[in-house]
Amino acid sequence: MSDTTRPELPDHLSIDPRSKHYNAAIFEHDIGILFNGKERNDVEEYCVSEGWIKVPAGRTLDRKGQPLMIKLKGKVEAFYK
Repeated sequence: MSDTTRPELPDHLSIDPRSKHYNAAIFEHDIGILFNGKERNDVEEYCVSEGWIKVPAGRTLDRKGQPLMIKLKGKVEAFYK
């Protein structure tokens, strides 16, 4: 598959379909996130320009039964695998 068929990765992306930052076309391809130089596989949402990612806080759930998220700040890079 060539790079021309892949949509450009946005600055802000979420894997939650309820979020306004969700984009189904991007998830048809395998993407990766580098956070402070290390690849992370547990990222739920990211913003490259603001330099943060959201990851689940262990097994803790919020009132609606969704994983409780924590925001980590640092250097964020998104890429296609």
